[in-house]
Amino acid sequence: MRALVTGATGFTGGRLARHLRACGQEVRALVRREDARSAALAAEGIALCTGDLTDRSSLARALSGVDIVYNIGATYRQAAARRDDYFAINAAAVADLVDAAAAARVRRVVHCSTVGVHGDVERPPADEDAPLRPGDEYQRSKLEGERLGRRAAERTGVELVIARPSGIYGPGDRRLLKLFRGVARRRFVTLGSGEIFYHLTFVEDLAEGFRLCGEVPRAAGRTYILAGGEVTSLNELVRRIAAAAGVRPLALHLPVWPVWLAGAACEAVCVPLGVEPPLYRRRVDFFTKSRAFDISRARAELGFDPKVGLDEGIRRTLGWYHEQGWL
Repeated sequence: MRALVTGATGFTGGRLARHLRACGQEVRALVRREDARSAALAAEGIALCTGDLTDRSSLARALSGVDIVYNIGATYRQAAARRDDYFAINAAAVADLVDAAAAARVRRVVHCSTVGVHGDVERPPADEDAPLRPGDEYQRSKLEGERLGRRAAERTGVELVIARPSGIYGPGDRRLLKLFRGVARRRFVTLGSGEIFYHLTFVEDLAEGFRLCGEVPRAAGRTYILAGGEVTSLNELVRRIAAAAGVRPLALHLPVWPVWLAGAACEAVCVPLGVEPPLYRRRVDFFTKSRAFDISRARAELGFDPKVGLDEGIRRTLGWYHEQGWL
């Protein structure tokens, strides 16, 4: 099996590329530049192809001789990012990639979307058929990427599989560092009740889920939620991180609305100047939106079976943060 991974210099894409290589596949990574992160991939036997998802000529080079594409590359949330920045990579480039895959006779594209396309889950747990209610430009661009990717797949005959992961964590992750560090240092303050659901996915389990999406025949044309085997409330997650860190959780809750208003004010001042706000409303959403998902379809059709329990995943993640000197 010969696989191309986009976004391989990032946290999730890098883990996937290494996982596929460990499974005996020939792996190629599409990278925008050769730097320390891409050199680390090359040192592990992963071939490099320099290019960009928005550059069709580089897509043709990267796809030559490939059987399966795993599209992990994306523009992630930044408060100062423009709508066009999200849609160029997260939406338009998905269709371009499927078209380029068809021209290169690639049989399947696995596209990484997000459970965020479901928005705030009113009746948890949500499955793949739950209402689609993206709440910000990032989520809207990911949903548009699904739509454009499906249209291109129908037009070209490429097998498109859409994977929607929940919150990804594990060694190598930095996006949840503030949560883990805040709890470990007893500085994490909860906004609101903390009784909303929070559903994490350990990165190693996710990498295996992606591989199954690429290789299981019946997955063609299907959409799968990929998430961990345990769902907790935010309060319970904080308690379990604190227990793993050997501290007592800080039992402090603050009302949501004053912080939300402060975030809106920061955005109003900073975003027009192209400055990343110190506080913005999306951070408040972390405390107010429920995230709980049903992975029954992935279990039944893919054989997806998360192996790393939440407590073990938390211990591994905290251990890596300690190694980096961040706690």
